[in-house]
Amino acid sequence: MTVKTTLSFTDRHHHFLSEKVGQGIFATQSAAVAAALEQMMQDEEEREVALSALGQEIRARMETPRAAFIDHDDAFAAARGAIAAARGM
Repeated sequence: MTVKTTLSFTDRHHHFLSEKVGQGIFATQSAAVAAALEQMMQDEEEREVALSALGQEIRARMETPRAAFIDHDDAFAAARGAIAAARGM
């Protein structure tokens, strides 16, 4: 279903839309706006998935016993060694 609406744009945005239509990237300004909205919707969905995964990881790590923790010096030793080697140290 298509809904007709009225939108207002700054001169900058209008010029950008007109350029993209003129370049043949989009058939119409409406198509360009629809593509931008689709991208925003996809970005929001991906952000929600990422935040959910992050929350799950935090909960899992909170359940890790202290005895299983890794010392920060040990955890970053390889990275520090690689940096030192790259710097010629």
